[in-house]
Parts: sequence; C-alpha cells; structure tokens
Amino acid sequence: MKRSFSILQLVIVLALVFGFVVIVSAGEIQRKLSSESAIEEIAKRGVIRVGMDIFVPWAMKDKKGELIGFEIDVAKQLAKDMGVKVEFVPTKWSGIIPAILTGKFDVIIGGMSVTPQRNLKINFTDPYYYSDQAILANKKLAAGFKVPDFNSPDVTIAARLGSTAAIAAKRHFPKAKLRLFDDEPSAVQEVRNGKVHAMVSAQPLPAHTALEYQETLISYDVSLMKEPICFGVRKGDPDTLNYFNNWIEIVRSKGWIQERHAYWFLSLDWKGMIE
Repeated sequence: MKRSFSILQLVIVLALVFGFVVIVSAGEIQRKLSSESAIEEIAKRGVIRVGMDIFVPWAMKDKKGELIGFEIDVAKQLAKDMGVKVEFVPTKWSGIIPAILTGKFDVIIGGMSVTPQRNLKINFTDPYYYSDQAILANKKLAAGFKVPDFNSPDVTIAARLGSTAAIAAKRHFPKAKLRLFDDEPSAVQEVRNGKVHAMVSAQPLPAHTALEYQETLISYDVSLMKEPICFGVRKGDPDTLNYFNNWIEIVRSKGWIQERHAYWFLSLDWKGMIE
C-alpha cells in the first residue's frame, strides 16, 4: 500500500515538474518571439524601414527629388499612426524579397501582390487594395490588334523583372517573345521607341501613359489578372502581422485608403508634381 502511494506521489511530482517546464518553455518562446518582433524593433528604433521600388504612381520622385505616390502615402500614414519616423529603402524589384529576409527593412509596401511562390518565402497581410494587369502598346506596331493578336511569335512584349506582370504576359501570350526590364520606365521607353510591341503592367500605368503619349501609345481596357495587394513581412512574426492587419482594417473602414487610391489612380491631379 505504501509502495503504491509512493508511486502515486512520484507521478504527481513528475506531472507538476513537467507542467512547470512546459509553462517555462512556452514563456521563453513567447518572450523570444516578442523580442524578435519587427513591431518591437520599430518601437525601440523609432523608425519603420520600408522596402519599395520606383514605379508610377505607387512610388516616384517629384521635382524636388522627394518620394511621392500612393504607397508613399500609405507608409507615411502607417508611421504617423505608430508614432515613428519612416525611412524608405528603394530596392530593385527582383531583389526585394531577399532584401527583407536579410533584415534590410521591416516591411515591403510597394504594390506587391500575393503569389504562392512569394508566400513560401514571406507572409502577407490582408489586402489593402486590388490591382489589374493591363496592356500598353505601340500604336504603329499594334495597329489593328485585338488582345489575342499579341499572342504571336512575331510579337515582343515587355514586363518588369520579377513582377506578376511578367507572369500575366507569359500566361496570356505564351507564343510572344518576352523581354524583362529592371524597372517600368525602361519598358515604357522601349514601347515608345517601337523596340517592342507592348508591355504588360498594373493599372493605372497603361491608361495614364497612353493619355500622356496619345500619338504613339494605346492602352487596352482589359484585365489580364486581378490581384490583391498586401504588405510583405518576414515569417515567424505574428505580432507584426496582427498589427498591420488591424491597421489596414481601420484605415479602410474610415475610407482613407479608398480616398488616396482614387487620387493617385483615378486622377492626374498629381502630374504637375513630377513634370
């Protein structure tokens, strides 16, 4: 009887010890996650570092060399609401995910859409707006063309390297030759110069550029791909993801995101700032 009682006591003690170890381990894990959270680092630093690339009208430079654009407004408002300063880290699109993984900045706010391949490497917030991929073409080279006519071996299409525009171009025009560029201005210039028939890019670049160069360019009012646009963050950081998701919900519910989107995407009131 005494032996049975001793065994029972041993089991209870072991259970208590094991439970204590589990609680301590969980606490240590929580503290580790919290200490490594980008939100905590941003608060300590007093600066949020934002990775982005230059492309109109998401992010561009005005006459004074200052960054302006839809994503610039989003990042500045986020920093203001967090009570910190914002530091922009311009990064070539093809290298922007490797850059955030190595800690060069805290978040990607640069018109990035979600793809399964990207999501394997980083996490994404809830969408804060949606984007359509469309076509900007050279009027002379694409004279009489309808959208299916671009799917030909005799056609050359441009897109930005590492972008979903390149994916859309391959998907819809697999027979065409595809030329990839580090940035969109270079691709636009090739279309204007007649070096390529067209380029695939997210709106409103095709529509706005065609309006600006009506004699040489034309925009096709077609949606090749509709995409959710989100912030990109490093994996293993639930606190940061939670904060950004809640912030997006708040500014969307107030109509702020929609108002800034309408200004940069549906009007050309800002054109005088860059010309």
